[in-house]
Order: sequence, then structure tokens, then C-alpha cells
Amino acid sequence: MADTKRDYYEVLGVEKNASDDDIKKAYRTLARKYHPDMNPGDKTAEEKFKEVNEAYSVLSDKDKRAKYDQYGHAAFDPASGGAGFSGDFSGFDFGDIFSSFFGGGGTRRQNAAQDGEDILARVTIGFEEAAFGCRKEVNFARIDPCPDCGATGAAKGTKPETCQNCRGSGRVTVNQQTILGYMQTQKTCPTCGGRGKIVKTPCPGCNGKGYIKVNKKIEINIPAGIANGQRMILRGQGNAGRNGGSNGDLLVEISVRRHEFFEREGNNVYCEVPISFGEAALGAEIDIPTLGGKTEKFTIPEGTQTGTSFTLRGKGIADINTKRKGDLILTVKVETPTKLSVDQKKKLAAFAESLGEKNTANKQSFFKKIFGKS
Repeated sequence: MADTKRDYYEVLGVEKNASDDDIKKAYRTLARKYHPDMNPGDKTAEEKFKEVNEAYSVLSDKDKRAKYDQYGHAAFDPASGGAGFSGDFSGFDFGDIFSSFFGGGGTRRQNAAQDGEDILARVTIGFEEAAFGCRKEVNFARIDPCPDCGATGAAKGTKPETCQNCRGSGRVTVNQQTILGYMQTQKTCPTCGGRGKIVKTPCPGCNGKGYIKVNKKIEINIPAGIANGQRMILRGQGNAGRNGGSNGDLLVEISVRRHEFFEREGNNVYCEVPISFGEAALGAEIDIPTLGGKTEKFTIPEGTQTGTSFTLRGKGIADINTKRKGDLILTVKVETPTKLSVDQKKKLAAFAESLGEKNTANKQSFFKKIFGKS
């Protein structure tokens, strides 16, 4: 029913006095966000994509928008019952019926300017390539104008001819039986399919379509700090527009491989560093890994416990926008010695005995909480 639909202006997120450019800009943003290619298998995104397209098809058309502003969804929804009539309207084109009253065309013509669709490509890079930036080759397929016919669809030496049935308008006037009686309405020309032109000798390069699919290969600069799943937008590198429409965009989604030692969270980098029991107890200067394959000296303080973290300021990944670097957070893991010799076990036992209760305060507190006694 019409009253269950969301307001078209609300769907596109624009005011009712929005300009044509504002409406187009809002549509392109939302269409790209909810496009099925960008959200494979996401039914919610698919429904939103349909809703956005429906809203744009009305608000982008001057005449349809005027009808919608006056009548709301009832202007296009047969289920509203029209002028007090209830029945099956599936055989009628209400857009054309209203156009008979108010003038103008109903459906967008085939020969109107159409923007090309966006394309999604994916590129996989290494962890440190994402941290420092890199150049990568992107391979993708897109729709381009046929170079043999210049998008006309006609073979060399010929050109499309004006359709005599519609005289090049792409629309024909027909008499139609409607709920309001016989009326004249505008329909897409069946002879030329709404194009206004007829190709008698099709171009063999594109079979008369005027456009072909081509494989493209370009190199792109991937900025330092890009994260897994982020997308880069290359304007105008998508499918070709038609009839003077703009080309779509190429969206490059970045996939970052996992690193053997490092993990990323925001712009901070985390790393687990193993140290020996002796290094933890006595303190030591150790070599720690940093991004870029280099190592740095770092002093582990005496008595360090396993799981202790240390922060190295500014040693993380640069923010893709501000260029401010995150931190490198090291977490030490004390390795317990194994496969001790008999002599080593004796010495370790003597060492443990010599400690007594000196270094067991945490242990005593733990058992006291659990069992209520030391």
C-alpha cells in the first residue's frame, strides 16, 4: 500500500526543496553504498538499493516529481484506488495516464543521458605494504564505447537512421482504454525501443550494441595507513555513460594479509615478545622487531611478569588522513624452561627454596581469596 512506503525525500536524505544536483549527488552516494556488487548476499542492502532507485526515478524526473509533490505515492501506486475506484490496475501505465493530464513524459527515455555504473575490484597487499603504502596493478573489466563505430552501433561507412515511427523522439502516442475512459498516452516506441534511431547495418565489432567489454590494467598508488576492507575511489574509471552521461567510478577494495608477528588495531600495532625466565627476573636489554624489518634495543626491567605490556610511542601505523602515527605495544611472554638436566633441577629447587615467602605475596593473596586461608 502507498502509505507503507517511506517518503522519497527521506529515502534519499534530502529536503523537499533540494536541487536536481543535490538529488543526483545523494542518489549516487546511496546507490554506491547499497549496490549488490558491494554487498553480495545482503538482502537488506538489496532492498535499500531498490528503494533508492525507485525514489530517484521519481525525484529526478521533473514531471514525476511535480506529481509526487502534489499527490504523494498515490500518484504512482495503483493500490491507492485512483479516483474512488477499486480494482485491478495491473494493465495500466499510471505514469502515462497522469502525463496526459499534466503534460510531459512518464518513463525515462532510452535516448536520455545515463551515467555509467560503478565497478568493484579487489587488490590484496601485505601488512607492511599497507603500513608504508605501495603501488599495485589493478585488473578489471569495464564497458567502453566501441572503437569501431564510436558507440553508434552502426558499421563503418553507415550511420543510424532516424526512426520513422516515432520521428526520433523514442515515444509514440497511442489510444488506451483506462478506468477514466479512452485516453491518449505516450509509450516507448516499439520500433526503435525508445532510442529514436534504427541501425540497419550493425557494427560487427559490437554487434550493433555500440559498447563492448574490455579488460583494463592500471597502476594505483595505495596510501600509507590504509586498512583491511577500505576502498579507494577512482573517478571516471567505471563503465561508460551513454548518450552523454558520465562514466561510473572504479572502487578498489583493499585486502590486507595477516602478519606473522604483528596485529593491527586502529593505528596501533601489537606484538608478543618471548623472553627467558632469567631476563624477566634479572632484567635485560633485548632486540625487539619494528615495522619495516628493523629491530630496536629495549630494556626489560627487573622482575617483569609475563603478560606485561610496554608502549613505544609513534612506532605504529600512520593515520591515512592525519599522518599521525599510532603506537607499538609489546607484550612479553616469559618462557618457562623445559628439559632441564638433573643438576639444573637441583639448582632450581635450591633457588626456589631460598626464596621462601619473599616473592609469593600474590600467590598467598590468591589462595586466601579462594579458600579463605593462606
